[in-house]
Amino acid sequence: MSQPQRPNRANRERNGDHRPERRRASPDRCAGFPGTEGTWSSSRPPYYPPEADPPPRPVRDVPRAEHRESRCTHVCSRRGVVLICAVLTNSLVLVCVVAAQLVTTGLSSAGALGGFDINSNFNLQGTELQKVRELDMQYSQMRAPGIYGGIAFSLTLGVVSLLFVVAGNKPPQRTSRKILLGALVFQALGAAAYVVAVGLYLHFIIGVNATEVCKQRERLYARNGYTWMSCDVSGADAAVALFGLITAILYGVGVVLTAQTIRRVKRYHQERRRRETDKQQGRGRPQSAPLRAETTSV
Repeated sequence: MSQPQRPNRANRERNGDHRPERRRASPDRCAGFPGTEGTWSSSRPPYYPPEADPPPRPVRDVPRAEHRESRCTHVCSRRGVVLICAVLTNSLVLVCVVAAQLVTTGLSSAGALGGFDINSNFNLQGTELQKVRELDMQYSQMRAPGIYGGIAFSLTLGVVSLLFVVAGNKPPQRTSRKILLGALVFQALGAAAYVVAVGLYLHFIIGVNATEVCKQRERLYARNGYTWMSCDVSGADAAVALFGLITAILYGVGVVLTAQTIRRVKRYHQERRRRETDKQQGRGRPQSAPLRAETTSV
């Protein structure tokens, strides 16, 4: 019979071979890991609980781009837009006044333009043609004060409105108070003047069309088939009145907006003076002396 083999541990101790014993993972070490039931799982990475309050990340200070105002920033304000529209309507009034004169003067204006021959394009000959030329000349002279007055009036108000548009290319608080008051007075007078001017223009045109010269001229043209040359108020004259009233409304709106701007600028300057006064008073006040040691001791 063979002898029983000694245990390997006894042989190792005799030969001087000491190996460290394997330590089993304690259940306490694995108890805090999810998915482990008292044993160590080598396939899972170690689990670290997240911190309650993570440290804040550093925030970069991004430099802000400087905002540069455009040249038309203040021109395109409400006041500026109203004045620009008033300049355009003044131009339309000017164009319509000239067009009304060219349309209603008949053969005289056609001959002055030189676009066609009067004798070949009109069925007027002999004494009738001479009579129509004389009547056209008289009628044009009678309407002359209306056209010259309309051109001068609309051109003057249009140019002054454009000057106020250019002068208003500044912030309201930097604009001179005289300019703002001047714009207010000008627009108030312009609105009233346009209403009166439209009434006078229509009254003047109706009066000219009611004369015997206009009636004879109308009969001569109608006898030869030209019924469009009548003594009624023409479409061009009606357009003058229409654009004139629109301009008066624009000036009225401009008065309201300018008055509001003046009020805001006045309030701004009052607030600025009040702040400067508070600063000066704060600098002039003596600083209170600190309490002494003996006064604070009990």
